[in-house]
Amino acid sequence: MSIPTADPAAGQAVKAADRAHVFHSWSAQALIDPMPVAGAEGSYFWDYEGNRYLDFSSQLVNTNIGHQHPKVVAAIQEQAAKLCTIAPGFAVDARSEAARLIAERTPGDLNKIFFTNGGAEANENAIRMARLHTGRQKVMSTYRSYHGATANAIALTGDPRRWANETGTSGIVHFWGPYAYRSNFHAENEAQECERALAHLEQVVAFEGPGTIAAIILETVVGTAGILIPPAGYLAGVREICDRYGIVFILDEVMAGFGRTGEWFAADHWGVTPDLLTFAKGVNSGYVPLGGVAISEAIAATFAERPFPGGLTYSGHPLACASAVATINTMAEEGIVEHAKHIGENVLGPALRELAERHPVIGEVRGLGVFWALDLVKNRETREPLVPYNAAGGDNAPMAELAAACKKRGLWPFVNMNRFHVVPPCTVTEEEIREGLAVLDEVLTLTDAHTV
Repeated sequence: MSIPTADPAAGQAVKAADRAHVFHSWSAQALIDPMPVAGAEGSYFWDYEGNRYLDFSSQLVNTNIGHQHPKVVAAIQEQAAKLCTIAPGFAVDARSEAARLIAERTPGDLNKIFFTNGGAEANENAIRMARLHTGRQKVMSTYRSYHGATANAIALTGDPRRWANETGTSGIVHFWGPYAYRSNFHAENEAQECERALAHLEQVVAFEGPGTIAAIILETVVGTAGILIPPAGYLAGVREICDRYGIVFILDEVMAGFGRTGEWFAADHWGVTPDLLTFAKGVNSGYVPLGGVAISEAIAATFAERPFPGGLTYSGHPLACASAVATINTMAEEGIVEHAKHIGENVLGPALRELAERHPVIGEVRGLGVFWALDLVKNRETREPLVPYNAAGGDNAPMAELAAACKKRGLWPFVNMNRFHVVPPCTVTEEEIREGLAVLDEVLTLTDAHTV
C-alpha cells in the first residue's frame, strides 16, 4: 500500500473550510478538532501529514469490506455512467437485484425489502409498519441500545443521547435487557440472566398491557452500548412472548448485520426469525448511504391492498443499490463472512482474552466475528467501571487518554463510556490484528495505572 506524498497545505485548507462551514453531529462545535483525511485503502486511512492509521473502528462500524474495495468502486462508477438516479416508483435492475440478494440472506420469510437511506430511517419505518399492522401504539426497547437519531429512533434509543431529544410522548417503553457481567437481576450465571431477563420483560409487558404494544425492538447483538451478546435462549424467549401476545418482533441488525458477527446476520447464530429486520452500514460498507427493512410475508400482506404511508425520495437509490449488489457479491465470492468468523474464533478472541490476563483494567472480553469489546474497570473484584456512566470532562480522562495514546501510535480506536470496542473491517488480516493489538497492549499498560 502506498500513501500519497504528504501535503500539509492541502490538509490545512480542508480543515479551514470544515471549521468555517461544516456543522458536526454529536459535538460542541467550538471544542472539536476534526482530522483532515486524505485517503484510505483496506484497513487503513491517512491524513495530509503522511500519518497512517489502522482503522480499528471501521469508521462507524460500517466499512465491513474495508476502504475503497475496487469491485465496489467500479460498480458505483459503472452505475453512474448508466443511470445515476430514478424515482422509487420505478423498477430498476440495481434495486431489484439488491433486494433479491438481501432477501436470499435474511432468515425465514423476510422476502420483501423496503429501502431507506440509513439505519435510523429503517427503524422509523419498521415502527410505522408494526403500528399499522397491529393497530397498537406502544413500542418497547432496552435501555442499553442505540437505534438512530431521527424522532422515533432516538426515542427507542436507551443511551444518554436520547435525553436531550426526548419528548416524553413517544409511546416508547424501556426495559432492561440481559447483561450478565453487570446483571440488573442479580443473576449468578448466563442461564439465570436469561431466565430473569425474560421474566422481567414479561412483567413489563403485563403492566403496560399486551394489547397496547405494537412491537419489541432489540439489537440482535447490542452494538454501541457494549457489544452485548444475548445469552442462549433469550432471543427465542422474546420471540415466544411476541407470538403469544401478537406483538411484532423487530431485530435491529444495522451494526451487527452483513458479516460483522461472522454470519450474514447475527440472528443466524440463534436461529431466530423476527417479523421485521432492519439493516444499513455493512450492506454496502457505507460507500453510498443505504439502509432498509426486511419484511415478513404477514406484514407485507397488510399493505397488499392498503397503501403504506411512508416513502423517501432516495429509497432504493441506484448508486446505493449498485454498491450493495457489488458488496454482497464480493463478500460471497471472497468468503468475507467466513473470514470474519475465523478471525473472531481463532485470532481476535484468543488474543483479546490473552490481553485480559495481562491487564487488570480489562474486566470482561466479549464478542463475535470482528465485533468485540473490552469492558474496562477500576477494580476487577467490584467491577466498578473505569469511568462513570456518561462521564464527561475530567471524569472521562482515563478513556480520553487511552484513545489519544492509540491515535498517537497509529491505531484509530472506537471507545464508548468505559469500553474499548475492537471492530476492524471484516477483511482485516491476521497481521493487521497483531499490529493493532500490539499497540493496544502498550497503551493498556498505561491505563492499568488507573486500577486499584
